[in-house]
Amino acid sequence: MKISFHGADRGVTGSCHLVECGGVRILIDCGMYQGGRELDEENAEPFGFDPKDIDYLLLTHAHLDHCGRIPLLASRGFRGEIITTSASRELARLVMLDAAHLQEEEADWRKRKSARHGHSRAHDGDEPLYTVLDALNSLEYFGRTASYNKTIELSSGIRATFLDAGHILGSASILLELREGEKQRRVLFSGDIGNAGRPILRDPVVPGDIDVVVMETTYGDRSHKEMAPTVDEFYSAIRDTFQRGGNVIIPTFALERAQELLYYLREGVENGQLAGATQVFLDSPMAISATRIFQHHPECYDEEACAMFQEGKDPFQLPGLHFTQETAQSMALNRIGGGAIIMAGSGMCTGGRVRHHLKHNLWRKDSSVIFVGFAAHHTLARRIIDGANEVRIFGETIPVRASIYTINGFSAHADQKELLAWHRRTGKPERTILVHGDEEAMQHFGSLLSNTIVDMPERGRVIEL
Repeated sequence: MKISFHGADRGVTGSCHLVECGGVRILIDCGMYQGGRELDEENAEPFGFDPKDIDYLLLTHAHLDHCGRIPLLASRGFRGEIITTSASRELARLVMLDAAHLQEEEADWRKRKSARHGHSRAHDGDEPLYTVLDALNSLEYFGRTASYNKTIELSSGIRATFLDAGHILGSASILLELREGEKQRRVLFSGDIGNAGRPILRDPVVPGDIDVVVMETTYGDRSHKEMAPTVDEFYSAIRDTFQRGGNVIIPTFALERAQELLYYLREGVENGQLAGATQVFLDSPMAISATRIFQHHPECYDEEACAMFQEGKDPFQLPGLHFTQETAQSMALNRIGGGAIIMAGSGMCTGGRVRHHLKHNLWRKDSSVIFVGFAAHHTLARRIIDGANEVRIFGETIPVRASIYTINGFSAHADQKELLAWHRRTGKPERTILVHGDEEAMQHFGSLLSNTIVDMPERGRVIEL
């Protein structure tokens, strides 16, 4: 009975952990490393195990850094069963197909670039990590659908229970109950832990009497701003920008963050914090599709959001909202001189349509860029947040003259205080294994834990359970 670590080890992305018990191999997540272009060597490296040997893949949620390498796993021989919640299944399909499409586009662009420079032979880096066909094929391995709090029998002596993690729609912590001979262990994988008291989703559920905890530490060294002043700052940044005559660009994560911002923009219009004629453009096909998936899964909502739907009110709809699905519609937004809120992916500005909007607005003193989520090291978002005077976008040098706002209170991750509270509710675990966080955050958080053995495994490490 053991667990090995193959991603998000002393880092924030690429979650992938392997549990072995009684000859059964269970993978928890299979995510993509993010922080640079997604055709990098790290994602293409061997997994550290043979995909053919994996019997089950339990998916905590549908963010790219947790599901993004599933098509690669399948293309390399995985033939087991993928189990996740209904909402995560729908969102994962969307995320993986979008990732494959972007990789194919990137690969085609690199091949054309090589040809322009007279290179007749393709390089390994010119090929996509996986194709749209690979992503479609991987969907065949999604089997049983998990429901919150209902135990699934994986094999003799191994049971899994998905518990609401409150992070994004369908997100789960996963409790594994393992038995091998006389040895029994209750192992809890946190997945990504959401903030309590947030709109739309329920608060995280935490079981007790856990033997081993594997938990995320994304914000293990800091606290988030309170929600009320966070929303006030958001509204103020928008109003100030409009008074200057500029546009507001919001690099947006398509899952959860886009929907949460629509929720608050609607509230802002309804309570008079924002003008009734405020024009909002959701310029992300993936976020548009994700919003529609959100509308299909009220079983994941908290009581307030459920009540709104029962009253026939859509919490994500406001009068000036426009979905810009087509490329031509997106390009037309760059002709808007001012007074628009443009929400576009990706949240870390590593791809997607937001880079075009940054190219057309970053140099304008009257415009603003509002960052509302985590930005990994070496991303365009992080360079702007860290105060770069100029950045390179599509091969051009763009001066940064727009007002830059970083509003961290919207984070879908629990902060240090909530992580500690979550851990206390697990009981008195013998061992706590910290993953999915920068090493400094991990070490700081680990120093606050007592009466438990704290591990911060590097990639490839094996721990006996």
